[in-house]
Amino acid sequence: MTLASLLLVVLASFIHASWNLLAKTAASVGPVFVFAYNLIACAAYAPWVLYLLIHGGIVWTWAGIGFVLLSGLIHLAYSLCLQRGYQVADLSVVYPVARGTGPMLSTLGAFLILGERPSGAGLIGLALVVAGILLIATRGRLAAFTRPGGQAGVRWGTATGGLIASYTVVDAVAVTALGIAPVVLDWFSNLLRFILLLPLVIADPRRALSAMRGHWGAAVGVGLLSPLSYILVLAALSGGAPLSLVAPMREMSMMVGALMGMLILREAVGRWRLVGCGVLIAGVILLSSS
Repeated sequence: MTLASLLLVVLASFIHASWNLLAKTAASVGPVFVFAYNLIACAAYAPWVLYLLIHGGIVWTWAGIGFVLLSGLIHLAYSLCLQRGYQVADLSVVYPVARGTGPMLSTLGAFLILGERPSGAGLIGLALVVAGILLIATRGRLAAFTRPGGQAGVRWGTATGGLIASYTVVDAVAVTALGIAPVVLDWFSNLLRFILLLPLVIADPRRALSAMRGHWGAAVGVGLLSPLSYILVLAALSGGAPLSLVAPMREMSMMVGALMGMLILREAVGRWRLVGCGVLIAGVILLSSS
């Protein structure tokens, strides 16, 4: 992996953690908040996408259109699945399981579908990344998975991780094999989610507006930062970075989020989260050097 690709993924991790901090403030709004920030994303990135469509020489094929639609559907399923998981189980169970199984399955998909060849250092680095994510999220208390709601959290977290892996592999094929510009792929994915969630808002617009009261600032932040973080990841892939390395490396956002929680939100980090950060950094070093 080149230094430029590595920097893109690292920057994406910081941006990803930042928009998640904003999204956390609007967790109670649910799908309406997803609709709102997709609306912002579509409006904000439309000029860039329009310019590329007119001057970028993009050649649309049926395969390209199919992958764009498939990407949008998987991203929507991911958002709703994650939301459902948070409704029936603890965040501390669902999120680490989702973010841990996602890169693992993405890497396996890169090996099995895209034909990327694993190295010993890469496999060890992947294992360390997943272990670091679990330590950061659970603070070493793995018994969280056995508490009430823990089993449901594992099930929904694993399902969410499967969707993360699915859209990661689909989008990697779209930008590398089909040549679709990352921002164009992400924009049309957001547009599809916006269209599919629109009936939910139209059914009761007053309730939707009431739910969003006080959360529009967060929606603007997420709408601007969420696409940017993923576009940077897709740009690294389109630049030749292997998916089997990019997928786990982008989960550095868990480490960044833990550090932001300590420095910005004054959360108690504890020794296990610090150990998890160290394990995660070691895994990333192995992945970037493999």
